[in-house]
Amino acid sequence: MKVTATAISDVKLIEPAVFGDERGFFLESWNAREFAAAGIPDTFVQDNHSRSVQNVLRGLHYQIGQPQGKLVRVISGEVFDVAVDLRRSSPSFGKWVGATLSAENKRMVWVPEGFAHAFLVTSAIAEVLYKTTDYWAPELERTLAWDDPSVAINWPLSETPALSKKDTAGASLADAETYA
Repeated sequence: MKVTATAISDVKLIEPAVFGDERGFFLESWNAREFAAAGIPDTFVQDNHSRSVQNVLRGLHYQIGQPQGKLVRVISGEVFDVAVDLRRSSPSFGKWVGATLSAENKRMVWVPEGFAHAFLVTSAIAEVLYKTTDYWAPELERTLAWDDPSVAINWPLSETPALSKKDTAGASLADAETYA
């Protein structure tokens, strides 16, 4: 497994060792010892699976009072995955990092607590799996505006994305609840 810090060092890009032949492939998507050695927590409480069509943007989601770290991977298709630092005490507060995750490249991203997370589906269909370090708490969930000009995410878009009502109503960074 190769773990690389992104431009925001707490967000990690993970490339698992893939063993393949004419029959297919094998990889470890989770190994507590290996991930702990890379600084990624070994306690996850929930696995989530989403399926979306092209141009769907889900996020930027986070939880106040019960933050979630997320280990994200794609098992079908491709997404552009984004994390935004919402920790006011961080030198990278309000900055974002993005990575292409796909079934083909088999990369994963570790998004620690204190970040908003989103992904944009760039293939016809994508299935995303992610582990979380705390349970989903809808009453604590918040949404940062995907198109906030102060964050200025460079989404690979040719048209307005398909959004949920919740994601359409995301707060600007200036108005968002953030972390200490």
